[in-house]
Amino acid sequence: MILLGYIMAALAALAAIVLSSTHRRMNAACILHAALTVVLTVYVLLFQQVPVASFLIGSHFFFMDRLGLYEVLIASVIFTCAAVYAGGYVESLLSSKELDQGSLKLFYSSWTMLLLVLVLAFFCDNLALFWICAELTTILSALLVAILSARENIDAAIKYIFIASASMLFSFVGLIFLFETSRTVLGTGTLNWTALMQHASAFPAGMALAAFALVFMGFAAKSGIFPFHTWLPEAHAKAPSAVSAVLSAVLLNVGIYGILRVYAIVHQTTAAATIAPLLAVFGFFTVGIAAFSMLPQKNLKKLVAFSSVENMGLILIGIAVSTPLAIFWVLFHIMAHSLTKASLFFSAGILHRQYRSRLSTDADDEIRDVFRLQPLAAWGIIIGGLAITGMPLFPVFFSKLFILRELGQASMPALFLLLVLLFVIASALGYFVIAAFCRVTEAGASSDIVPYVTPLTMKIPLVLLIGLIIITGVVFTRGETAFFEGIVQELRF
Repeated sequence: MILLGYIMAALAALAAIVLSSTHRRMNAACILHAALTVVLTVYVLLFQQVPVASFLIGSHFFFMDRLGLYEVLIASVIFTCAAVYAGGYVESLLSSKELDQGSLKLFYSSWTMLLLVLVLAFFCDNLALFWICAELTTILSALLVAILSARENIDAAIKYIFIASASMLFSFVGLIFLFETSRTVLGTGTLNWTALMQHASAFPAGMALAAFALVFMGFAAKSGIFPFHTWLPEAHAKAPSAVSAVLSAVLLNVGIYGILRVYAIVHQTTAAATIAPLLAVFGFFTVGIAAFSMLPQKNLKKLVAFSSVENMGLILIGIAVSTPLAIFWVLFHIMAHSLTKASLFFSAGILHRQYRSRLSTDADDEIRDVFRLQPLAAWGIIIGGLAITGMPLFPVFFSKLFILRELGQASMPALFLLLVLLFVIASALGYFVIAAFCRVTEAGASSDIVPYVTPLTMKIPLVLLIGLIIITGVVFTRGETAFFEGIVQELRF
């Protein structure tokens, strides 16, 4: 069983972490675990016939289709880069006494378990089991946010758990509705996604609408959709930057994944005509809130976090449009956002280590001489900023362009409104970067800022991600096209 390989890799890494006495060995175990997850996923995609069925005790609980494998590939690539990055970043936290040596095992154990639970979540056929895995990701990621033990970190973690878990209770009720809906059609209830997809067209519209509305509330909170987004900026800003990258580039995908899976079911019913406009409304409010929250923002990590809120709203708008081409580019945008946002948080992490003694407030006003002190991080922010706003030759450009194109065919006023909001967001990012990066020490004036010696382990993942962003922006193969078209067909859009 292929799934067993993922589980055994995680358990081996967990055992190595528990038995290790040094930070380097714990970090190496996490890197190997994430890298092995990448290898296993690529193997399945290249050499196995997809979908791949898995079984537990005679019942269908897990299966691997293109969408699940795609999400696991994104997650494992980001986790591999973040684990390498954490080697130098966590060492810096230990040196500055921001992280206690005794918390290392908890940090890396939670990290390893989080990747395993994410893999299981994306491979779940049973939606109730997916709900359980999604809840576990909340707990494990909250531990990683609170690991620094600072008051603001603990507060951010508690807020995250409270909003996400409280909202997920509504999703649980929605799954009960979905179970009862399936029972009225099949005679026996089921929450297996493959079975629900086979009979979804026969589901009563009213029950399907109620079930989706409740499920949406929980998964919207997981993905930072308005009005459940308030936990996201604090959690992403206060977490260690390696964790922030994982939260933004991977954890938000869990909520979008859940929404997409359940919407694929109800899309086959007449309730879709009611649900799609509602999704668009939530998407527009999400983008709007992010846009006007970014304008006055003076904290770099919060600025990047609100950009994540904006992109989740854009993805939701693409799902609402519901055309095969829109869903195609929504899938591409998920990958583009993950790569870009991880690179931005890695760059922000380097700047945080450089200026940490001067950032006693929530403002990054003391950032200066960036190109002299940290040129790689400076270029990382610039390239990441250009990429995330959708500049040509970057992957987000193509996904935004085609989502906007499909939206325009559905509603020109909606297209105009979204373009205005995207312009506000690009302006906010541009203003922050120009204001911060053009702040330099005057010639002849003395500066007490000493360059932070960035470890190679923090530079390599950033360079790799920047390379992937550029490659995915200029190279698009027939194989990729066929793969994304296969996912769209599996979702029946």
